[in-house]
Order: sequence, then C-alpha cells, then structure tokens
Amino acid sequence: MTTTDRTEAERDVKQAVLRGLKERCPNCGEGNLFSKYLKVVDRCAECGEELHHHRADDGPAYLVILIVGHIMGFVLHGTFGYLRDDPLILALLLSAVAIVASLLLLPRMKGLMVGYQWAKEMHGFDRPRG
Repeated sequence: MTTTDRTEAERDVKQAVLRGLKERCPNCGEGNLFSKYLKVVDRCAECGEELHHHRADDGPAYLVILIVGHIMGFVLHGTFGYLRDDPLILALLLSAVAIVASLLLLPRMKGLMVGYQWAKEMHGFDRPRG
C-alpha cells in the first residue's frame, strides 16, 4: 500500500469526533448516534454504518469528571468571596450546577469517544477486507 492509498483510506478523526460531539453518526453525520440517553444505536438509520462495536466503558465519565471538576474549581474560587457567609447556598448552588453540567456533557463525551474509535478503526470498526 502506498502513502497515497493510505491517506485516501484514513478516516478524518476531527470530523468524526465533531460529529460524535453533536451526537450524530461519525460516518455520515446525519443519523442519530443514540436511541436513548446513552444507548448507542446498533446501526445508523441513514447510512447503515454498524456502531455496536464501540467500547466507551468508563471513558466518558472520566472526561466529564475532569472537565466539570476543573470548571467547578474556578467557579468555587470566583463565588466563594460573595457567598462565604452562607455556605449552604454555595454548596446547593454548586452541586446543582455540577449535576446539570455532568448530565449535559455525558452523552457528548460518549459520542466523542465513539467517533474517535470509529475514525481510528478500533474495536471492530475497521473496514471489511476483501
């Protein structure tokens, strides 16, 4: 295989990841990636790409914890001076923000991981040989 053949055969990682972040099929960008909140469809309804091969496992949760933890750290530093006298409001407010942010980010991070795995042909996403 020449380098020209290899570059034509490679899948665009950036495009697949962006489509995953939008919760769309990494192949066509049209079909929905999820049938439920975090349930990846077995096959894209638009292009027929099989998506059941993914192995996201705990990766999306780790990414969400990393992102939300850093954001909440900055928010805590910024709001502590204003709400220092009432720590209960500070705790309730920051807890609510952390929960909502986590629930919003989790499917997007799973889509990102599925898109990356598809683009890198990992875990059964490789093209049929023949």
